[in-house]
Amino acid sequence: MLTVGALGPFSLRAGFFAYVGSAFGPGGVAARCAHHAGVALRPRWHIDYLRAVTTLEQIWYTHDPVRREHAWAALLAASRGSSRPSPGFGASDCRCPSHLFHFPGPPSFESFRRRAGRRFPGQGALTRLFVD
Repeated sequence: MLTVGALGPFSLRAGFFAYVGSAFGPGGVAARCAHHAGVALRPRWHIDYLRAVTTLEQIWYTHDPVRREHAWAALLAASRGSSRPSPGFGASDCRCPSHLFHFPGPPSFESFRRRAGRRFPGQGALTRLFVD
């Protein structure tokens, strides 16, 4: 069981989680990735609570100047094996049902990259960073 700020408690299942967010603030993608690679002493975002009890393995990102987090959330929601473990997670400032997705096995970067490329042909290159 994990309590996430005002969202309250939700059960963590075994498997893999994917979270979608944006990085248009100060420092951009590099700063946001560095923040999420660590564990926040004072959680600010919903993902900070989850990071305290999980291991980060990969970051998928693009330097596209267009906000695509909601479209990417929709693509992940439509992915095989995807479910939403906590309604509203990461989506308190939008109308998306959630920006957090659970998969029983690792989601496929290549499949997601192909689907995103077909849906958004002008999107910047989608890159994968392995975290150790």
